[in-house]
Amino acid sequence: MPVDKQRLKKHKANKERLKRLEEKMQDLCSTEAEEVMGKVRGSSKDFPYTEVRTSVVMADPYEQEKINKQIRKKEAERMLLKAEVDEVDEYIEAIGDPEIKEIFELAFVEGKKQREIGEKLNIDRSYVSKKIDEYLKLSHFSQK
Repeated sequence: MPVDKQRLKKHKANKERLKRLEEKMQDLCSTEAEEVMGKVRGSSKDFPYTEVRTSVVMADPYEQEKINKQIRKKEAERMLLKAEVDEVDEYIEAIGDPEIKEIFELAFVEGKKQREIGEKLNIDRSYVSKKIDEYLKLSHFSQK
């Protein structure tokens, strides 16, 4: 999928969301299911073909499966988000013109406003907007 202005604008928020997802997954991975009593069947030591039942303490299988399902769901979301973040990072990294690259980094990686970028680089705000639009238009045509 080509990188467009919408995807670029979501980049900073996506990176932050990715960080929160990874933290949530770590929390879920360290979460232990409540322990419950259970019964297992096995053979008697003395009489191998005689069935015996033994009580055991184990993690609640239903609660553990619920946790595992949440982890799988978060991991799927994390993988999609990571792919999008990586694609945008690679797109910005591949920009050859240092001025345009800096404008893109300030705008879409750091999330600065065009006015702030203009002040930082000593250029007009409209020039920032023009450079972004021109570069996106050029790169869009070169991807076709």
